[in-house]
Amino acid sequence: MLITFVLFLPEKQRGKYAALSIAAMVIVVGLPLWWKTTETYRASLPYSQISELDTLQLQLTMEVDVIFTKGTLTAEQQNKVPMSQTQENYYKMNDKTGLRYRYEMKYRTATVMEDSALRMESVQEADVSLSQLNESPSGSLVIYVIPETSGLLPDGINVYMGIYRTAILRTSLHKEAKMEELLSVIGPKILRIIQTVTFTNNDIKASMSDRVPTGKFTKESLADSMRAFKSSPGYEITFSLLNPDPKSHDLHWDIEEAVDKYIQPFLDKLSGVANFSVDSQILYYAILGVTPRYDKTISSYTLSAESLPHVINPVEARLGSNAASSNPVLNFLLYVPDYPHCPLYIKDQNGATVQSNAFHSPRWGGIMVYNVNEKYLDNNRFPVQVNIDTVRVMEVFLAQLRLLLGVQLAYVPDDFLMESPANQGLTDWELDRFLWLRTLENIATATTTLTSLAQLLDEIGNIVIYDKIASQVYNAVISVQAAIAELEAGNLGFAFQSSKEAILASEKAFFDPSLLHLLYFPDDQKFAIYIPLFLPMSVPILLSLLKIAKEFRERRNMAKKKD
Repeated sequence: MLITFVLFLPEKQRGKYAALSIAAMVIVVGLPLWWKTTETYRASLPYSQISELDTLQLQLTMEVDVIFTKGTLTAEQQNKVPMSQTQENYYKMNDKTGLRYRYEMKYRTATVMEDSALRMESVQEADVSLSQLNESPSGSLVIYVIPETSGLLPDGINVYMGIYRTAILRTSLHKEAKMEELLSVIGPKILRIIQTVTFTNNDIKASMSDRVPTGKFTKESLADSMRAFKSSPGYEITFSLLNPDPKSHDLHWDIEEAVDKYIQPFLDKLSGVANFSVDSQILYYAILGVTPRYDKTISSYTLSAESLPHVINPVEARLGSNAASSNPVLNFLLYVPDYPHCPLYIKDQNGATVQSNAFHSPRWGGIMVYNVNEKYLDNNRFPVQVNIDTVRVMEVFLAQLRLLLGVQLAYVPDDFLMESPANQGLTDWELDRFLWLRTLENIATATTTLTSLAQLLDEIGNIVIYDKIASQVYNAVISVQAAIAELEAGNLGFAFQSSKEAILASEKAFFDPSLLHLLYFPDDQKFAIYIPLFLPMSVPILLSLLKIAKEFRERRNMAKKKD
């Protein structure tokens, strides 16, 4: 209709209205359509929730059952034992990160079966029996208070910590004191046990290094944080036997049986943390790349601490790579020196011989030097058959594996007796401490990743944000919030699983390759492409509009003069 109307107008007015019609179509339809079809797709993200995660105030809740055994309290004191108490401590790491420790103490007297278990001949037997009577959930602790006259613990030992979540505390309680006074006396001792089997403030800072400045670390905490691998959904463990001189040594090792006996129980304990795969190999003619030096004082060859960093690179080239998996690889190498350089010992920075004759490299693995028994050296028949003592080897590799995965050694006071995990490789309370620190590490990494991603996407407007990226970000935010809530509720296992989901989702979103599609196609290049297309069409339209505006002003001025 508009075109028909324009056709019946005079020629001068027809040109004017044609120009206005074209300009209206370009402005109302053309420009919005062009802008919509060329804009970058950006799905909505929870920016407000991510900004809230920039300030992180966590709360760790731990349930502690304190059980008074027979002979520790009088009948009157037993009647006044409180049901529970709560103790809180706050630790501020920086302006945006804080941690509140909440210990929920539950008090009661021991049952007949528990008193009977504590009368066993050895404290180890009592620990096993008590663990069967009380199934403590992950992240909890049971403390049995026994009288000072009890002979269950050796002389000079006041606290026993077994392989389960059970501690035995020997202390003297005044029979005539009020219950409030007894609790004030026993409270610091209980807190001392909790801090010994859990973690210190320095451990917390090291695990949350993504949010806490490294300048505030102690030397020990920084070394622990740099040694261990970062949290990962899986790990590849490779055991390699290096035989640089197969003409002299015919090496045999039953690695499968050794792994099943010493390594697999430890990995089974961590089955809920990550997936582990174990393989082995034998490499012939594999040399260290560093020439040992002969030490006349001990009549042996030695490797100094300064030369150890140069040992790894030549060997690593022979190990191969696991290209089929993106999981970190932990390498454990058993090196049998060649005949001319045997025996070979490792010396530390002080020049002393390392007892284990092994060393480990942070976030890489460990190497152990295995010297052939001296009686083989007098044998003129070569190659000499050597059966590797896997017990001695696996004890070293298991200790290195614990350190590389972040299972830290606890500081043990003089009056504490800590039970060794033996073949299990990991006690229950060590597993809880590992899960706490890993959960905090995952939360710190996930929140830092999310805030960095939100800041990046907010500053660079031409990055494409697909729906799958937004979904991963939403899942990461929900998982972080769930992990924080589970920590506050004292559910350590659920908190760790939620934190693991959070870090996986956040890193998938941050490293998604689709974010880089238009990163190098800024708006100025977009206009440089479209201006040559629109400029020839827009110049006549603009000139016509200017001419129409000029005529309109002239008519308005003439009308004013007539008035």
